[in-house]
Amino acid sequence: MPHSNQPKQLIDRFGRVVDYVRISITDRCDFRCVYCMSEDMTFLPRTQILSLEEIHLLAQCFTELGVGKIRITGGEPLVRRGAIELLQKIGSLPLLNELVMTTNGSHLEQSAEQLKQANVSRLNISLDTLDAQKFKELTRTGKLNIVLKGIESAIKAGFKGIKINAVILKHRNHHEVVDLVQFAIDKSIDISFIEEMPLGLVDSHNRAVTYYSSDQIRTDLAKQFDLQHINETTAGPSDYYHIQGSAIKVGFISPHSHNFCSTCNRVRLTAEGRLLLCLGNEHSVDLKAAVRNPANTIDDIKKIIIDAMQIKPEKHEFDLNEQPIIMRHMSATGG
Repeated sequence: MPHSNQPKQLIDRFGRVVDYVRISITDRCDFRCVYCMSEDMTFLPRTQILSLEEIHLLAQCFTELGVGKIRITGGEPLVRRGAIELLQKIGSLPLLNELVMTTNGSHLEQSAEQLKQANVSRLNISLDTLDAQKFKELTRTGKLNIVLKGIESAIKAGFKGIKINAVILKHRNHHEVVDLVQFAIDKSIDISFIEEMPLGLVDSHNRAVTYYSSDQIRTDLAKQFDLQHINETTAGPSDYYHIQGSAIKVGFISPHSHNFCSTCNRVRLTAEGRLLLCLGNEHSVDLKAAVRNPANTIDDIKKIIIDAMQIKPEKHEFDLNEQPIIMRHMSATGG
């Protein structure tokens, strides 16, 4: 994929340059992970979500405004009909440096090679446990063996990078962090641990009770591994460590214990076309209305995106002891 010297035009009022966009292509998923969704979910009608053509147009707009990295998310992106074809089109945008995707792994066994050919360079795969029964409990509908086969297919396809994402909940899977890192070492893939984010009402647990901090995870891992901090920055919010004697990186995404807002370079486009300026706030602009207004040219749409940067807030305010101020679920937010 070509390297672009496209001028960076998306700059917020705090001087942060936005060059990374996460695009949700569906709010639907074949799992019902307890930290992401309620057990009974109501999904958006087809007419309310962006068409594949509208998503491609907005992706083009972002790249022409200096965005070099696009991450495709869901829900589960591969449950949407036409997802592979859309990825091929986005992956062919001449000004895009990197196309990556987040997935639950349930469709990778069939799709990994197609994704690689569509110029997807890196995959993030959700995997919170290596226990089949626990996996069923956490996902409500998922099967661990299918995801493990998907991971093997992704490794075989030869992506530039594969990373496991694990959301850690106290008394649910916190005791598995060493096993998950060992799994990553054995597969020669990276892993990031994520503190649960309080988005949407969940009916399976009390988030304040199940909260398990990155610091606690690092303490647990240090009993088994020699962790060495890496002074490198990536397009995402992870704080990375190297494990002595291995080739993998262990990341920590810590929205509660180590707020990463000061370096935020990201915005999110939801499946219904809302440009979310912050994961933990409701500041947004309706890009669906913009692209569906026949009077708007592509330059008009780009101007709307540029102007939206002025309402990007300085930081989020998460409080695990309060009802969530953000009522949208993670599945509707786009990873």
